[in-house]
Amino acid sequence: MLKNWLRIAFVNYKRNWLSTIINLFGLTVGLTGFMLILMHWNDEESYERWNPKKNLIYGAQVYNKKDNAYGATIPYIMAERAVKVIPEIKDYVLFNGSGVGYKMTTKKKTVFQKDGMLVSGNFFNFFPFKLIDGSFKDALKAESSLAISTGAAKNLFGKTDVAGESVKFDNKNYVITAVYELPEENSLIKPEFVILPFEQMKNDKDQWGNFNYGCFFMLSKNANVEEVQNKIVKDLFEYRAKINAAGSGVTPQKYLELYGPTGSILTPLDKMKLHAEAYWFGNGDFKTLMILFTLSVLIVILSAINFINLKTAQASQRAKEIGVRKAIGSTKYNLILQFLLETFLICFASYLLSLALTELLLPSFNKFYDKEIMMNDWHIYFYSFVMVLAVTLISGLIPAIYLANFKAIETLKGNFARSKHGIWLRNGILTLQLIISSFFIIGGLIVNNQVKYMMNKDLGYNGKQILLINFSENDAKPWLKYERIKNEMKKIQGVDAVSYGEAVPGSYRFSNSNMDYMDKSIYAQHGSMDYNYLQFMDVKLKKGRWLNPNLASDTMTNVLVNEAFVKKFGWTDDQAIKNEFRPGFDNKPYHIVGIVKDFNLLNPRKAVEPIVFFHYRETEWKRYNVYNIQLKLKADDIGGTLKRIKTYWQNNVEPGYPFDYFFIDKKFAQSFEKYQKQQTLFTILNAMVLMVALLGLFALSSLMIEQKLKDVAIRKTLGAADSTLIFGLTKQFLWITFIAVLISIPISYYLMNEWLKDFAYRIDMPVFPFVLSLTLLLILTFAVVSIKAYQATKVNLVKYLKYE
Repeated sequence: MLKNWLRIAFVNYKRNWLSTIINLFGLTVGLTGFMLILMHWNDEESYERWNPKKNLIYGAQVYNKKDNAYGATIPYIMAERAVKVIPEIKDYVLFNGSGVGYKMTTKKKTVFQKDGMLVSGNFFNFFPFKLIDGSFKDALKAESSLAISTGAAKNLFGKTDVAGESVKFDNKNYVITAVYELPEENSLIKPEFVILPFEQMKNDKDQWGNFNYGCFFMLSKNANVEEVQNKIVKDLFEYRAKINAAGSGVTPQKYLELYGPTGSILTPLDKMKLHAEAYWFGNGDFKTLMILFTLSVLIVILSAINFINLKTAQASQRAKEIGVRKAIGSTKYNLILQFLLETFLICFASYLLSLALTELLLPSFNKFYDKEIMMNDWHIYFYSFVMVLAVTLISGLIPAIYLANFKAIETLKGNFARSKHGIWLRNGILTLQLIISSFFIIGGLIVNNQVKYMMNKDLGYNGKQILLINFSENDAKPWLKYERIKNEMKKIQGVDAVSYGEAVPGSYRFSNSNMDYMDKSIYAQHGSMDYNYLQFMDVKLKKGRWLNPNLASDTMTNVLVNEAFVKKFGWTDDQAIKNEFRPGFDNKPYHIVGIVKDFNLLNPRKAVEPIVFFHYRETEWKRYNVYNIQLKLKADDIGGTLKRIKTYWQNNVEPGYPFDYFFIDKKFAQSFEKYQKQQTLFTILNAMVLMVALLGLFALSSLMIEQKLKDVAIRKTLGAADSTLIFGLTKQFLWITFIAVLISIPISYYLMNEWLKDFAYRIDMPVFPFVLSLTLLLILTFAVVSIKAYQATKVNLVKYLKYE
């Protein structure tokens, strides 16, 4: 019986070779997209899974109800208290810096070692890397302790058994206590060396307001995470409010409302990258990932719809076969199994082809996402095969039941395919396919418009030809280093101006704190800078004046703020110029002397946040955070100027360190990469969807028009013109397309409006994509169907009339 079923299947594949190819092509394309996105998702979910303690380690995040904002940092003293007063919290590890580098000196050589981390002493209790030499016990106990990876050991010593060796950097002598091997698996925590931020932690030990540390807590095995989160709020946040509110004139509850945090979130270590609200090491984009996965599933569904449509349209060719088989005793159950087998063979062939195509496309996909994904995970094969089975059931069961329900007597009498049931089924499924196609066209155009809008938006500053050089060497007094070299660098040929600013577009290296005025408080970013920095960046002054180097008060209490700062306090510009506020980072009032137009620091997706700009000498601790120098280059010889700057820097400023620089406009442009990738992927998916949909439409129209060739021959004999016949054959498909687009418009509007809500600066919902979708699909439908309709008008009249 099975052999007979297979023979019948291949006979039908051959007879309907066009629809067979279209089904194979559509399912292969759909499954390939599904597998690539599935591998991308699986790769994103795999971070930190190597860690044997991952089920006990939770990332700490805070929530501020007033600003509806999440944070990834807590004070050092808060972590200390958590272990003491919350029984379920057994340990903690803090991060104070990542990606740091030093020029390290051994007995034999001096090299620059990058990618280090500043962590607290219990680091290896949380991240038990494979130990190669030394010991993890007390590895980071002393101020002079240094643990390094095998890569760093080879870089410094040329070997890995170096525990006990000495290394000098940052004007200190360190002793290597442990050498470890980093995991090959995905991890955001892969330090080439780790040291204690001893001085920083010493200074922060009693500071409840210094939210400087990323933190992981280790919980007891059976801890109730929700209860621990509540205890953190009560025993840490509310306790902090009581301490800081004492003597301030406000109640602890009011203090908590003003300054927060008001909520606590604990996320498992292996869920942090994709699912954390805020993460020290940077979040993934779970929402975009889910959109891509959903779209890939939609393409598979489109392919399944093609299959259903084509199978039901071919009913006339199978009707007599089914009638004969039923007449000789075949059951409905046997017929359904036979048709499911035929469907499975096509789906399985598509699965094998999609595996080959995925392997072929994977290098380009990895390059696009900067990944190293390999097809070595059994989950990919399992889930994609489950999808094949699902497609087999979805696309095979409907036509199988439809065909198996043919009555033997009716099918042996004539063509059942023209019944209203068959027509309504095909038209309904075709409408669903065109609804999905219309959504992709509308969505693709809106995504494209939004990305273009962001890229062309006036950012409020001019970053062209501005070169930023990061200080690599850790000077004891970095502001003096800046002041020492800025006049020398002005003399370099091709340098037009020099300045320094903390709040740099495209960079996340800035901090924020509360700003208080009477009974109101807001959070604002710090913008410590040189006097000329805002003019240097071509930021526009809205009211007041710039900072003046000739006025002593401009390095003591005078500041500038942006429009968002004024708006957040609810002031007018005139009120702002008259007012003073107290920043959380200082104990004196600051006076506003100027208001600048808002300019975008991160990306146009987010609203401009309040910023206060002040000279780096105005607040004592800020001068220690001077970390860059910025140069505006003349346009005539940028390449030559860059070479001269690099030579001067490596010979006179930081010999032995890498020349760490970027152009501000290019750095900011990186913030668009995610949206440009979304735009590219939407364009590719659009092309795939249209291709699958139009091929399916062509095959379906071909089969349906072939069923009407006798009608065409009769009408042509009676004198009907070719144009009339073509329009008559295509009219039904045009109506289906028109109805499908009308249905898709409110669906597309809602979904794309939800997507646009993520952008603070967004386009108004345009009408053009909806009109274009309707026009384009009508034109494409007419073009595709009319090709077959035109061929139908050239039929051999004798061939189709001789049986009448």
